[in-house]
Amino acid sequence: MTSNQNSQPWHAPVASAPLDAAVALPGSKSLNNRELVLSALASEPTLLTGTLASRDSALMIEALRQLGTEIEVREDGSILVTPKPFDNPAVIDCGLAGTVMRFVPPAALLSNQKVVFDGDEAARRRPMSTTIDSLRALGVSVSDEGKGSLPFTVHGTGTVAGGEVTIDASASSQFVSGLLLAAARFENGLVLRHVGEHLPSMPHIEMTLDCLTKRGVKVSTPEPAVWKVEPGLISGGSVAIEPDLSNAGPFLAAAMVAGGSVFIQGWPDSTTQVGDEFDGILQQMGAEIVRENGGLTITGTGAIHGIDIDLSIGGELTPVIAALAALADSPTVIRGVAHLRGHETDRLAALAAEINRIGGIARETPDGLEIDPSDNLHGAIWQTYEDHRMATAGAIIGLRVPGIQIEDITTTSKTMPNFASMWQGMLGQNNWQIQLGEDA
Repeated sequence: MTSNQNSQPWHAPVASAPLDAAVALPGSKSLNNRELVLSALASEPTLLTGTLASRDSALMIEALRQLGTEIEVREDGSILVTPKPFDNPAVIDCGLAGTVMRFVPPAALLSNQKVVFDGDEAARRRPMSTTIDSLRALGVSVSDEGKGSLPFTVHGTGTVAGGEVTIDASASSQFVSGLLLAAARFENGLVLRHVGEHLPSMPHIEMTLDCLTKRGVKVSTPEPAVWKVEPGLISGGSVAIEPDLSNAGPFLAAAMVAGGSVFIQGWPDSTTQVGDEFDGILQQMGAEIVRENGGLTITGTGAIHGIDIDLSIGGELTPVIAALAALADSPTVIRGVAHLRGHETDRLAALAAEINRIGGIARETPDGLEIDPSDNLHGAIWQTYEDHRMATAGAIIGLRVPGIQIEDITTTSKTMPNFASMWQGMLGQNNWQIQLGEDA
């Protein structure tokens, strides 16, 4: 259960001219995997359109199939999910997908069989005690050898009483979303309470609540950090997945680094995706952004300004902002993202190490990063730490700094298959249209 570690370093291309590109994004990973889980728990079949083909989505599909769900991936990319009883003994490969390791275990409580969860070596280092403890609080036996991490085994009985559960989700909002997604199938629903000083990525929880509401589930927030899900049916039907706005980040940043414009097709007018925050943030850093013609156009001049920003609402934006900060003309302070130390890798340590490796000036703080301008940036191997967003951050810097070699560009298959060829295509000719994930 490991990712590809045998690829050769990828020479990040340097931008030789301003950009003029259009990008058609694949479906949102966050929405894609939430809707897959809800479809497996629904009372009727669901047809998902605008889906994402990537490692994370493939892992989720296989996990749900292991439990017993019938899933047909069609030639046009749409996915037909037909709910079936969870009555199969299962071994779930989580890979390095946080959505699989945090969303599927609460659903697996509805299985009447033993369900084993494991994943990549790096996944075994990710915090899972909150999920494991919450499953036990719901009355289900979980074997984890006292480690609070992968691998662990859920011994489901086929039904869950539900009730009230208190957790500390300071390490990841996914702990909250995972429980909420399955809660309508619990006999008494769920009242979920978060205790802790910090709750990262609130937009992701709002996304989960929105998905549930659109499926006919009664959800409410009776007080801050408390969520109530009523027991009831989850509807199926047809669900269209929005384009992935977080995956737009590297392409938006490219316009700022290289100059010129990039048009993102299908950018929604209203969305719960945290990637929508790129609009305001990148304008503060020097970009011009216009929403028109059914999408979003970003234009840059090559000038990048530092920023002081709290990214607690969406830590996944941090690698793009940090990459731009390494090329900026004034200091940057990123706050509110201590939880990134528990992502695919310790992203704060990784970003600081790689920016400093290429001659930049980056320092970790208790809850983020400080990055100063540097005139000494140079080529070097950019380590990826099995993390797709580390790989794309290096590609952004490589647009301006010759000689950046991305250690393992294949890590981008987690959410953006064929990223390397798309990136080179964007730079190769004017009006290049990129369909992310089309070959996956």
